[in-house]
Amino acid sequence: MKARSKRLILLAVLLFLFVSGFLLSLLEGPVETNTGDLFDFIFLNLHDETLRKIFIDLRLSRALLAFLVGASLSLSGAILQGYFQNPMAGPFVVGVSSGASFGAVLCIYLGLNVQILGFSLQSVFAFASGFAIVFLVYLLSQRKGVFRMETLLLTGIAAGALASALTSFLIFFKSESYQEAVFWLLGSFKYSDWNQITAMLPYFLLCFIVAQWLAKDMNLLVQGDDIAQSLGSPVNRVRKTFLVISTMLAASSVSVSGIIGFIGLVVPHWIRILIGPDHRHLFFYSSLTGGIFLVYSDFIARTLLSPSELPIGIITAAVGAPFFIYLLSQRR
Repeated sequence: MKARSKRLILLAVLLFLFVSGFLLSLLEGPVETNTGDLFDFIFLNLHDETLRKIFIDLRLSRALLAFLVGASLSLSGAILQGYFQNPMAGPFVVGVSSGASFGAVLCIYLGLNVQILGFSLQSVFAFASGFAIVFLVYLLSQRKGVFRMETLLLTGIAAGALASALTSFLIFFKSESYQEAVFWLLGSFKYSDWNQITAMLPYFLLCFIVAQWLAKDMNLLVQGDDIAQSLGSPVNRVRKTFLVISTMLAASSVSVSGIIGFIGLVVPHWIRILIGPDHRHLFFYSSLTGGIFLVYSDFIARTLLSPSELPIGIITAAVGAPFFIYLLSQRR
């Protein structure tokens, strides 16, 4: 089968799953509703405040935020896997996820609970600390002005481990905030609202456009920096740009949902297996698939033990961990 036909079939399947996933998310929740209620709301009672609160403010906002976070983490993972030329790379590798989580838990520990332009200070701390730790990792990865990917990889892993240790330390001394800390460590969309969507959407769109614009350069980088340089790619500038946008995607995601593992690892690899390694297509399909995957994961997290709600990180880990083991076995 031709590559174009594979992509078209995959797109059709993903669009079907996209529509189905959003319908499921709109219809299922603590308040029992059905397709008739949704139909009546859309076509007959659009101004019904109760139905608007249920379908638009609670369920649709949650599903859209899950989609944006999944798309962002998957795109970040696809970028980093190409960046490091390693299918096991992801947002955790450069320390951004652990760094953002540390910032949020630090805010809880300090008892700071204010709003800035409609956003919680915890989200602001998470975003800022995620960026700060990657900036620090980048500085530590340079030796005499020379940047080495291997050093960045190892420094990022070490920095992420240190941030995780500090996070655990703060939780230990702030046990009364345990439930809130779990949100940042295992991820959830139970606090989702439209403010978070409007905050994330510009970051995602900007990063996606830049990634697509530089996708050809990523294809060259995968062949090696020397080859990419000889073919006219501004390697250093492209690498810095990709590192910034992958960090921005991961930090903005963690700042609204907490840490959600394995999305950035498994989804890009699935897509690479299905349609090949061309980043001009890989970035788009990874984003779409990651968003859909997280919509379904969130649906399972809030319905599996209803009325209780599981942290979504448990669902993604249950899927991602076996796949990660498979990757390790294939690289032996």
